[in-house]
Amino acid sequence: MPREVAVLDAYVPAIVLLFVAGTLLTWMLDRVLAYTGLYRVVWHPNLFRASLLVCVCGALGLAVYR
Repeated sequence: MPREVAVLDAYVPAIVLLFVAGTLLTWMLDRVLAYTGLYRVVWHPNLFRASLLVCVCGALGLAVYR
């Protein structure tokens, strides 16, 4: 994957697009986890959501830049 992607004639770093995709994926995972009731056993749901975002974006970054 190129380091920069042209979006509407503006060069955007690919990691920004990965972050947007990771945010959408994390939002979908959050809805599924909330529907299944997993947040009842999580100590701090907001911290769990933030760490889930970091893990998803990190996994996407490693998958693309490897």
